[in-house]
Amino acid sequence: MDRFRALFQHFQSSSESVTNGLCLLLVGLTIKLYSSFDFNCPCLAHYNTLYGLGLLLMPPLALFLCGLLVNRQSVVMVEEWLRPVGHRRKDAGIIRFMCSSVLQRALAAPLVWILLALLDGKCLVCAFSNSVDPEKFLDLANMTPSQVQLFLAKVPCKEDELVRDSPARKAVSRYLRCLSQAIGWSFTLLLIVAAFLARCLRPCFDQTVFLQRRYWSNYVDLEQKLFDETCCEHARDFAHRCVLHFFASMRGELQAWGLRRDPVSLCPEPAEPPEPPEDPEDPDGRCRKTHLRAVCSREQVDSLLSSWYCSKPPLDLTVSPGLWGAGLSHRTPVVTSGTELFQHTDV
Repeated sequence: MDRFRALFQHFQSSSESVTNGLCLLLVGLTIKLYSSFDFNCPCLAHYNTLYGLGLLLMPPLALFLCGLLVNRQSVVMVEEWLRPVGHRRKDAGIIRFMCSSVLQRALAAPLVWILLALLDGKCLVCAFSNSVDPEKFLDLANMTPSQVQLFLAKVPCKEDELVRDSPARKAVSRYLRCLSQAIGWSFTLLLIVAAFLARCLRPCFDQTVFLQRRYWSNYVDLEQKLFDETCCEHARDFAHRCVLHFFASMRGELQAWGLRRDPVSLCPEPAEPPEPPEDPEDPDGRCRKTHLRAVCSREQVDSLLSSWYCSKPPLDLTVSPGLWGAGLSHRTPVVTSGTELFQHTDV
């Protein structure tokens, strides 16, 4: 049980592991879809090619788009590519590394569909039955050209009366199926050799650039995730203070209108909720809470979000924050311990 819990926590903490899991799930779904798909070639001269090639190429395109949608890093890559430069320069190498990683995962399911279709052979039999050279098959020599075209169009439909129990139909179907399987196995071998060479030859080259691009691509993903989590934390705290501000202001209005009947002594002034004890394992928690509470109006939040998008902070912690974060310093009030929260909350 502890192993499953540790594995689950690993998948939760690692965005790359989640993406790999979704990729494998999409591959399994692809295999299930192809095995349950009911293939019905129209057996018409002008539609066989369209149906066969469409079934061979259109589902992989849809699976490729699904692979891009389920991969969070694709959105992060586009945002990193289109963002303003600001205080942080763009690195084309990081974007290329992220693009390569996204494409490798997104192409897994489409390649599986294409390989299954080629090894099965039905798509190629349907698509190219009209393109077979009749001279290769002796049983078609006694037919007129129109009869040959009609016969070849009916080859994928083995139950059709025209081609039922016909040796020529079996020969044409066997020929196209063998050709399709040869292409499928050749493509599979090509992919395996390419993956083997990429895996074996990569350690032979300098790994410095690869490690740098991998590190900063992971950084960009984690930074955006942490920013979203921090925004959610601030929104929750900001909403809590706005609600307290509302109840405090309503209490003053009720007193001014004379609607309160209970004496003031029976209902003392609302006090600020006590701060939770500081966690010794998180010494920066109190400092982080102070920074979150310093942004306490809608204008400040909008300006902060605009600054985050337009001018990301430089990747240098030795630089003073005032050099690049002065856009909020003139509007950030100083929160003191003896000041009521609702006095600083602009709603």
